[in-house]
Amino acid sequence: MALQMQPGTRPDPGDAPGQAAVPRARKNSFSALLSRRPGLRLAGLLTAPAGWLILVYVAALAALLITALWTVDTFTGKVSTTWSFENIIQVLTDPVYQVITLRTIWIALAVTVIDMVVAIPIAFFIAKVATAKWQKILVVAVLMPLWASYLVKAYAWRNVLAEGGLLEWLGAPIGASSPGYSETAVILTLAYIWLPYMILPIHAGFEKVPDSLLEASSDLGAKPLKTMRLVMLPILVPSIIAGTIFTFSLSLGDYITAQIVGGKTQMLGTVVYANVGAANNLPFASAVSLIPIVIIMIYLFVVRRTGALNNL
Repeated sequence: MALQMQPGTRPDPGDAPGQAAVPRARKNSFSALLSRRPGLRLAGLLTAPAGWLILVYVAALAALLITALWTVDTFTGKVSTTWSFENIIQVLTDPVYQVITLRTIWIALAVTVIDMVVAIPIAFFIAKVATAKWQKILVVAVLMPLWASYLVKAYAWRNVLAEGGLLEWLGAPIGASSPGYSETAVILTLAYIWLPYMILPIHAGFEKVPDSLLEASSDLGAKPLKTMRLVMLPILVPSIIAGTIFTFSLSLGDYITAQIVGGKTQMLGTVVYANVGAANNLPFASAVSLIPIVIIMIYLFVVRRTGALNNL
C-alpha cells in the first residue's frame, strides 16, 4: 500500500517509511500555533521566571505579613500563631516608633539628596568632558568601591569619624570637628556607600543626551548652568529617579551602618535586628519591617503617576 504523506512533509533519509511524517507535521503545527499566538509565546517565555518571582518574592512578603499578625507569649517566649493586629497597631501608634520611622525617612532622603548633588557633576564630567580613554578609567574608578566589602567601607568611615581621626585632623586648621558617631555620621557613611548606585544611572542618562543639543544651546547663548537646568535635567529625570530608587530604598532598610557609626541612633533596620536577635520577637520585627516596604511602594506609585519611569 502506498504511503500517503501530508503536503510539505518529507521523511528524513535515515527514518523508516511513515515514521517522520507525523512528528514533523505535529512540530510544524505547534510552530504555526506559536506564530499565530504571540501571547502564548510570551507566556511560555515568562512562566518560569514569573513562577520563581512569585515563589521567592511574593510568597516571602505574604509570609512576612502573616508573621506580623502573630504574637509572642510574654511568659513562655513562644510564638503564638493566633492572628492579631497588636504588633501593627503598636508600631503605628507608639510615639517611639513614630520618631524612629521619621528619622529613618529623613536619613534616607538626606542620603538621596547628597548623592544626587554629588553624582550629577561627576556623571556629566565622565560622559561629556572626559576623553574616551579617561571615560573607561573613571567608570572603573566609580565601580571600584563596589568591589570592597560593605563592612570594610563602614569600618573605614568609623575610623575617619572617630575622635582624633582623619576628619578631625583635616578640620583642625579651620576649627571644624568630627561629628563623631551620630546621625550625621550615618548620613555621610551611607552617602558614600550608595554613591555609585546614583552615578551609574545618571551617567547612562548623560550618554543619551546628543552633543548637538548642547552645541545648539550654546549657539543660542545659553550659559552652561542654564543649559544644564533647561536642556539636560528634563532629559535626565528618569535616570535621576532610577538612582533615587536605589539610594532611598537601600538607605531605608539599612541597619549595619547605624550600628557601626550611629552611636545611639536608631533606624527601622536596627529595631528589626534587635527584635530578631536579643528580643527574639520575630512577629514584632516583621511588623516593623512592613513600614519600609509600604514607604517604597508609595514612592514607586507616586513616581509612576508622574510618568517619569516611562522612558527608563
